[in-house]
Amino acid sequence: MNQQKIPATVITGFLGAGKTTMIRNLLSNTGGKKIALIINEFGDLGVDGDVLKGCGAENCTEDDIIELTNGCICCTVADDFIPTMTKLLERDQRPDHIVIETSGLALPQPLVAAFNWPDIRSEVTVDGVITVVDSAAVAAGRFADDHDAVEARRVEDESLDHESPIEELFEDQLTCADLIVLNKTDLLDAAGIIRVRDEVASRISRKPALIEAKNGDVPASVLLGLGIGTEEDVANRKSHHELEHEDGTPHDHDEFDSFVVELGTLADAAGFIEKLKGVIAQHDVLRLKGFADVAGKPMRLQIQAVGSRIDQYFDRAWAPGETRGTRLVVIGLHDMDEAAVRKAIEALV
Repeated sequence: MNQQKIPATVITGFLGAGKTTMIRNLLSNTGGKKIALIINEFGDLGVDGDVLKGCGAENCTEDDIIELTNGCICCTVADDFIPTMTKLLERDQRPDHIVIETSGLALPQPLVAAFNWPDIRSEVTVDGVITVVDSAAVAAGRFADDHDAVEARRVEDESLDHESPIEELFEDQLTCADLIVLNKTDLLDAAGIIRVRDEVASRISRKPALIEAKNGDVPASVLLGLGIGTEEDVANRKSHHELEHEDGTPHDHDEFDSFVVELGTLADAAGFIEKLKGVIAQHDVLRLKGFADVAGKPMRLQIQAVGSRIDQYFDRAWAPGETRGTRLVVIGLHDMDEAAVRKAIEALV
């Protein structure tokens, strides 16, 4: 019997922070470690898993990548995550390290607490929780308030002393972190990076390590091997939901909705992307991700959007017999007009 616990790294972060890109880079540089990867997708289309399965990493094969698409991982710990971990630990060839990518809407705290379950605690320890931050989004104020303005108005209106669900989620993910990665710093100047550092620091009382990154490029030696044992300290990292619902009332993600738009072949990918920016801005879409079939191209086009900023790249060739098409996950707040957004995107083709 193997007495040594398997380390597990939990990677969390807000919508579009760059978690999947960072993990893809990590899998290509693991120093020979065999990695098992658990992915929790938000929405009905497992885009992140599909991206990672195509990365070709020798030490993390397609069989080592497990997708949990039955809902938010923090809400399905008993029904989904624990059985998955149990099966993983029963394998003849156990992994050297487990990496868990939560959805952009997940609270890391309930997941970390699950590592204290008897069957898991004796076999696995949380090496560390890594929170990835979209620095450009934070610098633009998309997930941050003007603290001076809010403070000035509080004097006149006590009702302003509250946070929006998005801001709470952002803070919850920072609160649980052992390492915070300020990603996409290449999109900012030096002053912008300082503002982001100050903003992130102001959101939490704990002081986890904080590093900067471009394109999710962080060495495996930095991400793995933290040796924190975070499950031992989870009680000191309570989320807003935990503090507000300590009576056992479950939380949900009713403030967010997602749906899938399926399209045919794109005749003009560049034109489609440019017009898509307008649809995203008009309907205040928080996040859009997926892949597209581009006419005359043997490779599949990945599309990742945070607000009106859209990244695109050809990730792999279409497999023989694979059904080509364009499939996009759209994520927004609960009052998003799905019919209108769907119609607007379909009209772009």
